[in-house]
Amino acid sequence: MKKLSLVSSLMALLLLAGCSTAYYGAMEKIGIHKREILVDRVEDAKESQQEAQKQFTSALEQLTSLTQFDGGKLATAYESTKDAYDESEAAAEDVSQRIDDIEDVAEALFVEWEGELEQYTSTKLKADSRQKLRQTQSEYKQLITSMERAESKMTPVLNTLRDNMLYLKHNLNAQAVAGLQGEFSQLKVDINDLLQEMNVAIAQSDQFIAKLK
Repeated sequence: MKKLSLVSSLMALLLLAGCSTAYYGAMEKIGIHKREILVDRVEDAKESQQEAQKQFTSALEQLTSLTQFDGGKLATAYESTKDAYDESEAAAEDVSQRIDDIEDVAEALFVEWEGELEQYTSTKLKADSRQKLRQTQSEYKQLITSMERAESKMTPVLNTLRDNMLYLKHNLNAQAVAGLQGEFSQLKVDINDLLQEMNVAIAQSDQFIAKLK
């Protein structure tokens, strides 16, 4: 898949000004079909979610250290927490983009598959292919639903982190930090929920990839 990722990246650059249809057509001409691209993008999304898990966990750890701050340079502790937030935000954006990429190629694949059913002359093969299409669509729906559920949980976490960073930016003192304890308690719950939903989506990704390969 690493080779496919490299080829896909190169083709994406070449066709940057074009549309998805042109991209998929160009990839097919070099022997890389939509099914392979879908598998590759699901793997990329899984890796993005795993990276996001690390970043959100890091943000929680940094904020924990900040709220339990005891001596030293408060500004330094704040900057470390702010960096962790920025990295979490970037990771979340990457996850969302990966999901969009999956939806794009999945739609193209299913439209193509549906259209090609009419090309069969064998009733048996046509019925079997239609059954496999419906099964794949059902499994895909479960996958994308789990990914979008995890994606939706990133927003409240990022909002809370952003609010805390903005507040501390202009109120960086021990009293202000202590005042965030209530917000921090809910943030821990939200991040743990997010990590659990991502674990579900990652497991769904592995299952989906295994069935397509």
